[in-house]
Amino acid sequence: MSTAATTPGPGAGDKGLKTGALGLVSSIVVGMSSTAPAYSLAASLGFIVAAGAGIKSPAIVLLAFVPMYLIAVSYQELNRAEPDCGTTFTWASRAFGPKTGWLGGWGIIAADVIVMANLAQIAGTYTFTLLGELGVAGVADLGDNVVASTTVGILWIVLMTWICYRGIEVSARLQYGLLAIEVVVLVMFAVVALTRVLSGDGVPGSLTPSLDWFNPVGLDFPTVIAPAILTAIFIYWGWDTAVALNEESADPGKTPGRAAIISTFLLLGTYALVTVAAVAFAGVGETGMGLANPENSGDVFRAIGATLFGDSLLGHIALVLLAASILTSASACTQTTILPTARTALSMAAYKAIPEKFARIHPKFLTPTWSTIGMGIISIAFYLLFTLISPDLLGALIGSVGLMIAFYYGLTGYACFWFYRRTLLTSARHFVMRGVIPLAGGLMLTAVFGFGLQQYATVDWLLDANGNNVTIFGIGAVAVVGVGAMLLGVVLMLVWMVRAPAFFRGKTLEKRADDLVLLPAVGSAPMFGLPDSGLMPTVIAPDLSNLPPGETAVDPATGERITRSGADS
Repeated sequence: MSTAATTPGPGAGDKGLKTGALGLVSSIVVGMSSTAPAYSLAASLGFIVAAGAGIKSPAIVLLAFVPMYLIAVSYQELNRAEPDCGTTFTWASRAFGPKTGWLGGWGIIAADVIVMANLAQIAGTYTFTLLGELGVAGVADLGDNVVASTTVGILWIVLMTWICYRGIEVSARLQYGLLAIEVVVLVMFAVVALTRVLSGDGVPGSLTPSLDWFNPVGLDFPTVIAPAILTAIFIYWGWDTAVALNEESADPGKTPGRAAIISTFLLLGTYALVTVAAVAFAGVGETGMGLANPENSGDVFRAIGATLFGDSLLGHIALVLLAASILTSASACTQTTILPTARTALSMAAYKAIPEKFARIHPKFLTPTWSTIGMGIISIAFYLLFTLISPDLLGALIGSVGLMIAFYYGLTGYACFWFYRRTLLTSARHFVMRGVIPLAGGLMLTAVFGFGLQQYATVDWLLDANGNNVTIFGIGAVAVVGVGAMLLGVVLMLVWMVRAPAFFRGKTLEKRADDLVLLPAVGSAPMFGLPDSGLMPTVIAPDLSNLPPGETAVDPATGERITRSGADS
């Protein structure tokens, strides 16, 4: 074995973040809030229907849950080994090496920055919508004014960046209230819609719900299922924020992973109920309130709300609550999008994969400073850029984000399988939870990514309000934005490799598997884990660089004992 010295980066829990701030309930709330259920459904349900899913949109929601659950298990297993706030960045670096890990981290950052533009637009528009519903004269029309909605959207980004800067506990407390509003209003929407349809008080185009809506048979995978799932993945995306806050959790090795899995199941129930209700009441036609109408794709709740709740006092109150839920959903997601991105950047900086200034922590609030503020500034710049080019491009962002999500979620599944590959056969549980499930999740997302990208690249995939194709360089805008973001990441990585090669040479974050651990105390069984993972045993680097003086490492597969002076049996 080589004994070349390395310069390891800080371990999990050593970055200066506030530890023990989040329990299981707080982590679940943050995970669900990060998906922004009301905003996500408003912004994507129409696209799922228009992609060809039609009345079988609930089946797409169900299918999209499958890879989400499989990847949530991957997050849980890897987090048990190393609860590092870099998540995919750290784990992919361990499994595949620094270049792959860096691109995984970039995938998280790029997806979050891209979606912030859409979030800000929704928040800006619904600020005026809510004020209009509350009776402020002449304000509602400003929601369609690009300058006004963009200005307010930027103010929302600034506000949420400030809240994230002030501390994780402030952020978590705010999420309790915002999530409660969302869930209550979504359930109210579904109950009213289904009650009207089942009582015969629907509208032209209303449909009676059927279990067949959950059956995807008859939908073509390459042209319908794959692109629709990429959009549906967007509505689930965000539960991994609970894992990104692992170093600030009360039990970093267990709580975040459990919260991620619980969040995905709660989201499945919510989305299935609301999707069935929306399809049943509005139908899937291409005119009027139909969910396939291009004019409704950007916000199905706005298209349905007034007709669903009516002109009565209670109906007006319901519309106010619906507008409030979309606004709070978008603002909550703005906040919880900043949180994981800042922590991914923090981890990358701590391991010298990006400039070290992004690893700075506020001495009082114990939050990332440069990473948080930088996320806000970059998001505003990206939002302004897309708005200046064409506001219609903001509609392309949902699918583009889906591509980025499929990329880094899929990479996490592969990383879990590959990291644990040498110990998968040590138990049936390990074989399934660390092998079969993560690999299946990665393969599913890879297939969806490939077929979805092919459809997104077609010139007529996305249409603006006037029926014109939304393209860039003659290619579908959704594909160009998604692929362009990844190519930009490759360029930035190459630049940083030249300026600061230590990380890319494995000197700050070593590539390794779970096959060498510190010899446990007498009477204890060897366990597997990554370095600096709390109560988990320390994994020893192949060059023994992190083996404490006088300690012994053991290879669980062979029982071989290894010290710095050599090996003994």
